[in-house]
Amino acid sequence: MIPEINIDQKGILKNITCFALDMDGTIYLGNRWIDGAKEFLSAVESAGKNYIFLTNNSSKNPQAYVEKLGKMGLKVGTDRIVTSGQATIAYLKKNFPKKRVYLLGNELLKEEFEEEGILLDTKQPEVVVVGFDTTLTYEKMCRVCDLVREGLPYVSTHPDYNCPTETGFIPDAGAIHAFIHASAFRYPDHIIGKPNGDIMDYLAERAGVSKDQTAMVGDRLYTDVAAGVNNGYTGILVLSGEAGMKDVETSNVIPNLIFDSVKEMIPYL
Repeated sequence: MIPEINIDQKGILKNITCFALDMDGTIYLGNRWIDGAKEFLSAVESAGKNYIFLTNNSSKNPQAYVEKLGKMGLKVGTDRIVTSGQATIAYLKKNFPKKRVYLLGNELLKEEFEEEGILLDTKQPEVVVVGFDTTLTYEKMCRVCDLVREGLPYVSTHPDYNCPTETGFIPDAGAIHAFIHASAFRYPDHIIGKPNGDIMDYLAERAGVSKDQTAMVGDRLYTDVAAGVNNGYTGILVLSGEAGMKDVETSNVIPNLIFDSVKEMIPYL
């Protein structure tokens, strides 16, 4: 049963101690705060609760998000930022230790991988990792398709098809997967980011939170909300980004709660 918008009849939010918050489309669009989002963060803290930002966007590292939020007037440390890039690094260390990696990603993501001891190699890699690369070139696409076609293990940071901005949507990692599949006839063997369990397990471990007392809040059904409801979290949809109520009506993913934006959650904290 689809919940009513902007209503928490069962008092679910009262029992939540930590809010895992998507960023693009949930807290801000581009460099603009979504109305009431900053007030929501203050209200969470005033209620004695915690929040952590959880983003699938692997085109930036945690420090870049700290700097972005700082410019927008919010001071947080990297301890409050969890990215699909970080969770992917943890996955590689566990499953492909010391393997050479071809990484399709921005310089910030490459720097993060290297700082964490991941061996990057464009010539003779043993694993392919695809992120959200906003510096994508045709040369890069040809190379990654060649490697995927060869049969190398193929991992991706996240599945999002589009990234919301102030002016609309731009193609994200999922769109890159589609390009690669059209040429190399393979989708990723493993995807780390929301809605998959890897990033949600990483979040719980990193933040030291209990899943049943943590809410995953986001603007997408197939990533954010699914990550919550399918992995033991409370899944909350906000209608300030990608998904609308028409999407909810046709989706297999049913949110625990739905709000127009995080601002509407404040009275229930």
